[in-house]
Amino acid sequence: MVFSFRKRPAMEGISAASTTSNDAADITGAGALDTLKHFEKRHKLDPNLPIEELDDVNAVLATGNAVKGAQIETTFLEENSPYPEVSAAVKNHDVDLPANTIRAWVIGIILCTVGSAINMLFSLRNPSVQITTYVIQLVAYPIGLAWDLGFPDRQFTIWGISFNFKPGKFNFKEHAIIVVMSNAAYGGGVLYATDVLIAQQVFYKQHFGWAFQLLFGITTLCTGYGLAGLGRRFLVWPAAMIWPSNLVNASLFYTLHDHSPSDPVRTNGWSISRYRWFLYVMGGGFVWYFFPGWIFQGLSYFTFICWAAPKNVVVNKIFGGLHGYGLLPTTLDWTVVSGYALSPLIPPFHAVANTIAGVMIFFVIVSMGLHFSGTWYADYVVVQSSNAFDNTGAVYNVSRILNEDLTFNEEKYHQYSPLFLSTQFALSYGLSFAAIAAVIVHVLLYHGKQIVTQFKLARKQEDDIHMKLMRKYLDAEDWWYFILFAIMIGLSFVVCCAWPTGFPAWAYVVCILIPLVWTIPIGIVQAITNVQLGLNVLTEFIIGYMLPGHPLAMMIQLEDLKLGHYMKVPPRVMFWSQLVASVWSAIVQVVVMNWALGTIPNVCEDDQPDNYTCPNGRVFYTASIIWGAIGPARMFSRDAVYSSLQWFWLAGAIAPVITWFLARRAPKSMFGFARSINMPVVFGGPGMIPPASAYTYLCWGTVGLVFNYFIKRKWQGWWLQYNYITSAALDCGLLISTIIIFFTLYLTSAQLPKWYGNYDVFNTLDQTGMAIKSFVANGQTFGPSTYVASRCPSPLPPIL
Repeated sequence: MVFSFRKRPAMEGISAASTTSNDAADITGAGALDTLKHFEKRHKLDPNLPIEELDDVNAVLATGNAVKGAQIETTFLEENSPYPEVSAAVKNHDVDLPANTIRAWVIGIILCTVGSAINMLFSLRNPSVQITTYVIQLVAYPIGLAWDLGFPDRQFTIWGISFNFKPGKFNFKEHAIIVVMSNAAYGGGVLYATDVLIAQQVFYKQHFGWAFQLLFGITTLCTGYGLAGLGRRFLVWPAAMIWPSNLVNASLFYTLHDHSPSDPVRTNGWSISRYRWFLYVMGGGFVWYFFPGWIFQGLSYFTFICWAAPKNVVVNKIFGGLHGYGLLPTTLDWTVVSGYALSPLIPPFHAVANTIAGVMIFFVIVSMGLHFSGTWYADYVVVQSSNAFDNTGAVYNVSRILNEDLTFNEEKYHQYSPLFLSTQFALSYGLSFAAIAAVIVHVLLYHGKQIVTQFKLARKQEDDIHMKLMRKYLDAEDWWYFILFAIMIGLSFVVCCAWPTGFPAWAYVVCILIPLVWTIPIGIVQAITNVQLGLNVLTEFIIGYMLPGHPLAMMIQLEDLKLGHYMKVPPRVMFWSQLVASVWSAIVQVVVMNWALGTIPNVCEDDQPDNYTCPNGRVFYTASIIWGAIGPARMFSRDAVYSSLQWFWLAGAIAPVITWFLARRAPKSMFGFARSINMPVVFGGPGMIPPASAYTYLCWGTVGLVFNYFIKRKWQGWWLQYNYITSAALDCGLLISTIIIFFTLYLTSAQLPKWYGNYDVFNTLDQTGMAIKSFVANGQTFGPSTYVASRCPSPLPPIL
């Protein structure tokens, strides 16, 4: 099979009316049954497809009722998406509106520049604040309306080029372009390369100049973009790839641009418009966050049992939310609920259930058995921490295993200590191993045939209404993305080899092969469940030093492509807007980083007066030493403390085979449950532990259970109309409140209200990180008597 660059068929003018009337009239009974048969095979194990719809298809196929089959085919494939969440959030028709306008580009570039600069600057500070795309989506709307007030709707011509500053009212397609540009620029946080550059420049005392920094930053963002574009046929075009978080963005776009009231018949009696509901919830969330964010901070980790017994080790281990297991999860802070796993209103219930199953099985039940039995010397450390520890229970001091030139010293390592992890941290590595293995096996079993089919058919695959509507636009051809990918690969080799990075070309080839293999499997899981699995552990494990495989950039680009697909933005406009925003944002962030490092006094020092301590760069530096110098061999090899975690590779590979056979053989009464089991999500869904905790995931899962199970089942009309808008409103209210508190209170060094709810509630063993069973006496240590030695001394880890 050879990869081919297929051109799109001739442009087709498609509208909702033509799709629902003309096409339906041409459907033959036999053709409808064949289509439904194919549909049933592809979607039988799709957990997002309502089981009732699948039962209707099976009933028609069993009876051979061609008339009924034609009706169902028209409903599922012609009139709307077969997924109720998509049909409720995304319009099933296209509106002919301009998208590639001066207005969209100017506002998009300005917000891309401002957001990139602010995020980069404040990423150097602890605590930090981040401008997210939800903020941009909100801010862009009044800016677009203000633009309409300042410019005339008039055609200008200069040197034969015609243009209009205001081609009609500011519309949702332009709005989508602006948000896509910001998301491409900093949707995953600040430019990942800046963490490396800060570690290199500040801690390793290396500075390769502007050319290196700019090329490194641009290739970091744009290599993933080229690869993402080549994966569209698998991860964007198919209807089953719903990308749940995009439904929130789509709902917010339509809400801001359409203020019409809701139909009470369809919304369980509610007639309030989504726009007004959004404003009410956002306003309420904004006001409320001043309580957990400033007035009563104990509302965040509302572990009242620990407040009652602040010095009881066992109580703080079991019920502590920060360093313990967090049983009886209670919080009144949306930050705790959505801070790590994002809003629980977004993922479908089966994703929430699989994730919480993973938390309960591994991070509560298994972890308790390991921790309270003293496995991995757990008596000397807390249940959970993001830190690594030495054999006295203190935080691991990396400087004690380095020479003066920052190279690794094997003798000092043996004189000091092996590295120890908290129980949750150690388990997180095992589950990462399992998730990496499980996602490959799961996708091959559940989606293998569909991937082959989509590869062969390209854009002529089974279309839902949205794919049909997008056919009217010229596509960004595959070779565009291929050339971009090839250019970025070439520039990446230049970055590795033209400067003394210590990073060999072969290692970069390995780093590229990993996402080439795992992008589609990980993308499929995220597109279906809204759960992203990371590749950083795999890359660290294979290469043996800190060079995280960073799939987030590729997933963001794919997510944006699907958002453009939903909003009917022309693909070529999407291509150029993402590419330009990515390149420009990389330049802006590198410039701001260098300005800050050269201007802010004592920047990146622990005692910097304004807290510009460079937390991300410092974490990267520490991790690069740990993984590059100590390395996985000393942690996971046969005689190492954590060698038993290697069994998770096998468990991850076997588990999807069991669930696949279960789903195919389950009786009808159990089929819905069996097809919803997703082992990559069970293993990898709690992937943010640590720094997240079981407590935060249990709070997240509780809210997800309420909205996506109970409310959706009992008041489905309300859920379809208001759920995603509620999610967006809660996030936006929190973000605006956080930004105001940060700039008006924290930056002005204002004092917290002095009372029990802001001070005494944090004087528990859990909050202070002291819920530890045993402490070693002065001069004594714990751990193995001999260390695992490497086969050869490890040099300073490469900076890239």
